Amino acid sequence: MTPDWRGIYPAVTTQFDSDHRLDLEATKRVVDNLITDGVHGLVMLGTCGENTSLSDQEKRDVIDAACKVSNGRVPVITGIAEYTTALASQFARDAEAIGADGIMILPAMVYKADRREIVEHISSVAAACQLPAMIYNNPASYGIDIDPATLVELSATPNIVAVKESSEDPRRINDLINLAPEALAIMAGVDDVALECMVVGAIGWVSGFANVYPRESVAIYDHVQAGRIEPAVRIYRWMMDSLHMDTDPKLVQMIKLAEQIAGRGSETVRPPRLPLVGDERSRVIRIIEKALANRPSV
Repeated sequence: MTPDWRGIYPAVTTQFDSDHRLDLEATKRVVDNLITDGVHGLVMLGTCGENTSLSDQEKRDVIDAACKVSNGRVPVITGIAEYTTALASQFARDAEAIGADGIMILPAMVYKADRREIVEHISSVAAACQLPAMIYNNPASYGIDIDPATLVELSATPNIVAVKESSEDPRRINDLINLAPEALAIMAGVDDVALECMVVGAIGWVSGFANVYPRESVAIYDHVQAGRIEPAVRIYRWMMDSLHMDTDPKLVQMIKLAEQIAGRGSETVRPPRLPLVGDERSRVIRIIEKALANRPSV
């Protein structure tokens, strides 16, 4: 499939068993349930997918499993988070061979590159395959901020066609559109500002909490596309206490615990991440249980 970068693309979690081994069957169930619930695409191996916690082979196995489960129903995008440009480029080629429909490129891990190095890395990885590529800009998590001017420069690489904008600043959407309105498809990347981003021009939402509330996330998107802002705001406000967790350093643990409470997955994460405990855990449980008990009609 060719992604059109519109709609709700959950940042899908990777499932593990109680011994922290990759649980492909559970991951397949998560993927199939999301597709059944109406999402428009899947982003595997992003932050919520614990990309950097997986071995090289495990990453490839996850992509292969997601592609087989989707079987053309929705596009499968894979995150690429590697330590070197060569490793990232090889993964892009392998993802294409496995059957992924697109790639999401992060800056190289650990090293804090300057603008010239960012452009070289991302454009080289994109050019390593024929798949359409989305840039992932998440300065809070990865320590590098790819500003609108740099995004426009990167859009000159033929298969770089989209950006997941996770700077937590909806003004970036306007700035990018004002600079070059046709340069990139813009996907909102931070859950608790996603509606604001879509109202001003983002055409999709890569969402952590779509793993927990897929139907409601799709409903928000559909309402916005139809110009029905009031019902979109109603559902969004219902989700908001949950959505605030998306910017917490422990967002992966929080989202996976929420999935478990909702009966959609397991909270098990790989160390160095550890399951939530104490007041932190109690707060997440309280928020999610309250939301599930007061689910709005969509």
